[in-house]
Amino acid sequence: MTVTSLTRLLGIDHPIIQAPMAGGTTTPELVAAVSNAGALGSIGAAYLGPEQIAESIAAVRRLTSRPFCVNLFVPGHTPDPSSWDAEPMVSFLRDHHAALGLPRPVLPDTFAPDSKGQWSAVLAAKVPVFSFTLGIPDRSTIAAFQEGGARVLGTATNVAEARALEAVGIDGVVTQGSEAGAHRATFLGGFERSMVGTMALVPQVVDAVDVPVVASGGIMDGRGIVAAEALGAAGVQLGTAFLTTDEAGTGPAYRDALLRAREDQTVITRAFSGRPARGIVNAFIEGMSEPDAPEPLPFPVQNALTGPMRRAAAQRDDAERLALWAGQGVPMARSIGAAELVVRLMDERAAVLAELRTRVPVRP
Repeated sequence: MTVTSLTRLLGIDHPIIQAPMAGGTTTPELVAAVSNAGALGSIGAAYLGPEQIAESIAAVRRLTSRPFCVNLFVPGHTPDPSSWDAEPMVSFLRDHHAALGLPRPVLPDTFAPDSKGQWSAVLAAKVPVFSFTLGIPDRSTIAAFQEGGARVLGTATNVAEARALEAVGIDGVVTQGSEAGAHRATFLGGFERSMVGTMALVPQVVDAVDVPVVASGGIMDGRGIVAAEALGAAGVQLGTAFLTTDEAGTGPAYRDALLRAREDQTVITRAFSGRPARGIVNAFIEGMSEPDAPEPLPFPVQNALTGPMRRAAAQRDDAERLALWAGQGVPMARSIGAAELVVRLMDERAAVLAELRTRVPVRP
């Protein structure tokens, strides 16, 4: 057991959070295995409807009595339909649909689950920990979760966002460095200006807020945990490291791509969802980067439009049309059980600390 302000806050043994990756990766088995190992497992519920959220929470509770987290996107992203033209993107997708044996692409009637119902479902479930990303709720919403017994964490990609999160009463800040996989969480300022690396971002956020700070982005082993702690972080959040664990809902093509990836193969792209996100480059991303390719539609419209392609690609093990979200530390991914990964991370952390203690300081 390692005691930090984060472990005390969340009631966990180890200062490790399994990132709440949406889209089916964070199975109840993964979440429970991480929590049972003494860390914090997280349900990525952003794409689940209210009933699915309730079912997922119930499934996790059947598998563990330890604290766990549920994560949602902050609502309010759907743009004005008059501000975009879907036809160029629909036309671009036709060849991809044909290659997968799908009907011609059609813009769906709805672009995301009922956000009000999602938040109500999580609030009603009285979960131990609630986290959110892609925005900031108002103070009364935060207070409602806290009054229901939850600790609340928000995600920041710059110092201004961390301060804004603290101002609405959150219990801890997850800092997302530019190395992190999947969607950028930026909600104040431009995405490009908020591409700050973990090593630079964490100490600045630690100096700016009084709540526990969690480091995320590029952390894959015990060395990364020690480095984050040296910068003042009370804990770490790992996503890519858990994608290749036995319990993760990662399909064969996705898993294989993760285990074969090099350090220079991830890029920031809007191709799949319309929002900047880091993933392994593939044919669809490259095609969307061509000069004659259409501009992606806004999030979550693009995400909904590419959904049938991505789902069919997963069923057919077609990695070239999948959103292969991953961080820059992906070459260090390991194919092991989730609980074993937690144990190894803590053992590696202890070994690094022991080695550091044996080093003799160099005198000037």
